[in-house]
Amino acid sequence: MDRYSRTVAYLKVLLPLTALALLSTLFLISRGIDTEAVIPFAQKEIEERMRGQQVTAPFFSGTTSQGDQIMVTASTARPGSSSGSGATANDLQAEIRMATGGQMTLASESGSVYPDQDRALFKGNVILTSSDGLVVETEELESALSAVSAESPGPVRATGPLGVLTAGQMLVRAESEGAPVQLLFKNRVKLVYDPSKTER
Repeated sequence: MDRYSRTVAYLKVLLPLTALALLSTLFLISRGIDTEAVIPFAQKEIEERMRGQQVTAPFFSGTTSQGDQIMVTASTARPGSSSGSGATANDLQAEIRMATGGQMTLASESGSVYPDQDRALFKGNVILTSSDGLVVETEELESALSAVSAESPGPVRATGPLGVLTAGQMLVRAESEGAPVQLLFKNRVKLVYDPSKTER
């Protein structure tokens, strides 16, 4: 047997033994597997997911006939329990970019969307913010989906460049087609004027 053949014969034995030793070492130094690992979901969340259908991060977007862009998003949404009840959503938000300039955002803890009725209902700690620095807070606001139009059936509190304003109702709409969108406050309107804000 020549030298080459002997080398090949040794390697046929040595290489498999080396591979076996390496594999044994990997198993010996590897960390133990925790067979009692907890699933990273709370029990309440699992029960809620099992109860019904749920959509994560849904969104609705569209453009009005005037060219205003409307986008509505939520963290989660569930279909309505009956026909006409609308889809319920958590962390409901909307962004409106007006064709005439400026924008407006809406956010609430929860709400419902009714695409067949062209409306969305924001409920719970509703905050409307306009690009001119006005922040309006209320508990409920009903908004259209195909137009920049909204109404607060209950009292509102607004803070802005002029001071603090409270009213029994607020309307968001354009006075005429193509006119800029305005926020109209009605019923027991009270403005606490802060001249220091206008001087800045």
